[in-house]
Amino acid sequence: MFVYEKKLQYPVRVSKCDPLMAKFLMEQYGGADGELAAALRYLNQRYTIPDKVIGLLTDIATEEFSHLEMIATMIYKLTKDATPDQLKAAGLGAHYAAHDNALFYTNAAGVPWTASYIQAKGDPIADLYEDIAAEEKARATYQWLIDLTDDVDLQDSLKFLREREIVHSLRFREAVEILKEEQDRKIFF
Repeated sequence: MFVYEKKLQYPVRVSKCDPLMAKFLMEQYGGADGELAAALRYLNQRYTIPDKVIGLLTDIATEEFSHLEMIATMIYKLTKDATPDQLKAAGLGAHYAAHDNALFYTNAAGVPWTASYIQAKGDPIADLYEDIAAEEKARATYQWLIDLTDDVDLQDSLKFLREREIVHSLRFREAVEILKEEQDRKIFF
């Protein structure tokens, strides 16, 4: 079904150990508007969406998983050389106590990921508007993450992710228009 190449969608580089930035990035790893929630939302919505846009949801969900992998790589690289004292100073002491340096799906505040983050109404247009909102919230979060670091290498990868969220939002907007036109044809004919 998939061909897996052992490389990220876009290179991830960091120039220094920064556990605090890693903590902030966890928002996109296990937060309500993060990559995991987006990928699962889109895969779930595929079952009640018209055939014309199933492929779009599948493609974007798959890309969101690659974004999740990029975020995980960033977090790993930002913490791999951190001492327990550095992790504690960054507010990651409880995480370290429970998971060492392993990733765990939480948001930046340490709240575990939950399925309640996934929205699905069953109405294709309502779901696509939800998807547009999700992409715009992710875009905003990436901008704020960019603003929180002075690491130009990390900023580069975050800018790539921010731009992909914009593309996804535009694609979902196009899908709304396609479905609205289809609805209008049914009403008038």
